[in-house]
Order: sequence, then C-alpha cells, then structure tokens
Amino acid sequence: MEKLTIAQIIAKIQNEELFEAVSSEYSFTIKIDAYVPYACGAVHDGHQFRRELWENCMHTEYDRWFEEDPATKEMVQSHPIVIAGMDSRFEYDLNRAPESAIYEDAWGKQLWHNPLPEAMKQKSLDKHTNFYKVVHALIEKLEEKFGVCVVYDMHSYNWKRWDREVPTFNFGTANVDNERFGETIEDWRSMLSEIKLPNGIASTSKINDTFQGNGYFLKFITQHFSNTLVLATEVKKIYCDEINQIMFPEVVAALEHALKVLVPMHADKFYAEYK
Repeated sequence: MEKLTIAQIIAKIQNEELFEAVSSEYSFTIKIDAYVPYACGAVHDGHQFRRELWENCMHTEYDRWFEEDPATKEMVQSHPIVIAGMDSRFEYDLNRAPESAIYEDAWGKQLWHNPLPEAMKQKSLDKHTNFYKVVHALIEKLEEKFGVCVVYDMHSYNWKRWDREVPTFNFGTANVDNERFGETIEDWRSMLSEIKLPNGIASTSKINDTFQGNGYFLKFITQHFSNTLVLATEVKKIYCDEINQIMFPEVVAALEHALKVLVPMHADKFYAEYK
C-alpha cells in the first residue's frame, strides 16, 4: 500500500493503473486490483477520531463504535475495487451531504461540550470533499470503460434498538431507478436471503424495511452518473455483540466468504443485462 495525494490517486485512476493506497491525510483507503464494472464501498467502516476533538466530545469511544459500521470493509476486502473510510462518522459523516456532515448532536445526545471552531470543521470537510473527488473520478472511469457500473454500498445497523423483527439484510431503493433496475434489485435481495451463516443465524432480506437508501454516497453517485446503480446494503449487526462491543470473527468471515461469491456473480449478470 502507498500513501498518495488526492491528485496522485485520481491520476492513477485516469491512467487505469492498479494500486492500493491510503490518502495522504489518512482519511480513506482505495484498492484497485482490476478495472471491472463494479465497486464496493464501506464509508462508515472508519473509527479514527482526531485527537484535538477528544476532550470536546461528549460521546465515549464505545458510543462512537456503536453507531459506526465495523468490519464492513473486511466483508468486501477480497473484491477488485474497494474504497473505505478510515475516520469515524462522528468527525464527519461521508454518508451525509457536506452541509450536514458534521454533527451537532448524534442519536439524541449533544455531541460537543463547546461548538466546534470553524477551522476544525473545515479540516474535516476538506477530507469529505477529497473523498468525493476520488469517488467521482472512479465512477467516471468505470462508466467510461464499461458503459454501466454497479456499486455495493456496505453498511450495518443496530438491530437491538428495534422493537420488531428486522431483516438480516436490508437495502434501500428510494433514490435509484427502480423501473430500469428492478430485476437486478430483486436478484440481489434473493441472493442475500440464501447466504448460510453460522450459529443458527437466519438470512432474511428485505427492500426498504429498516432503511430506504437515503445516504449521500448513493445520492452523489446516482445524481452524477446515470448508468450506475448503487445498492445500499445494510447488514444487521449479527456479526457482533453491539451492547458489549464483542466482534464475532467467524460470522464476519462467513459474510466475507458469501459476498466473495455472490457480488461478482450478481455484477456479471448486471453487466450482461445493461451494458
């Protein structure tokens, strides 16, 4: 892995180079092992939190971990193109638009003892901007090369805060072209429902049950690129104990193994249908 500036990362994408890099400010990673008509994203995987923010933050390290999406990068790390956030959404949320990316409060609790100085906000927003410069360059290259593209936008969610049965997998389609991509959306739902998980964990999958796909990562790509489908895929946190902060590596490994097979199978079918 290399440390590269945003300009260097974009230049490599434009030149169709293969590389693995961390951004020079250590805010995200990107890997391109091959140029294929699909990519995986894990924008909430990150847990880093700038030290200058620590004392001012009212939320604990556990509070932050609870709302992040740990291991979502690991679930898709075997795929040819993966881009993932390294910073906590509590510093800036890559799945929100710039004007709302820095929280004032989070899940009903005030975030800061004192309002953040504008200089601190700008430092975070610059990283948000840089991430999306690279996302734009990446999808632009994939559409240019293949005509169409599908992005697997991986997230997780805390199921114990729900007072009803919720699906193992949910993906939101409120902001994608359901008329055009309805068949491939249903294919993805069906594939996810067949995943075999350890410890007697059931695989259920639904569309727009817990979340509707309103994230900025999906909206940004969809608004800028008419031939790219983003599948905002939420995994119920059956792969950890969200209350006691314990990871279940055997479940993470099972998810990674299943997605290693299913993602390229689904992407190949998507490409054959829409190219």
